[in-house]
Amino acid sequence: MKKKHIGSDFNDFLEEERMLESAEAVAAKRVIAFQIAREMDRAHLSKSEMAHRMRTSRPAVDRLLDPANRSVTLSTLERAASAVGKKLKVELA
Repeated sequence: MKKKHIGSDFNDFLEEERMLESAEAVAAKRVIAFQIAREMDRAHLSKSEMAHRMRTSRPAVDRLLDPANRSVTLSTLERAASAVGKKLKVELA
């Protein structure tokens, strides 16, 4: 039995399985959710206060902070960044 993935790295495996883009999107969302939560902690902001500053609902903030929820828009991320005194930076690499 020949083992197809011996010697390859995990990204190679994900790419071969056509899952790399999806995995990268999940990872990016997790990082963003973590960063926003960290900034909320630093500013001593509750989810309710964050929702008020973003002019949205508390459930919307819950979705924003849920690392598995990838349906957050750039507009929402911009409002969240602004609510914690930061700017959103998006770039192509």
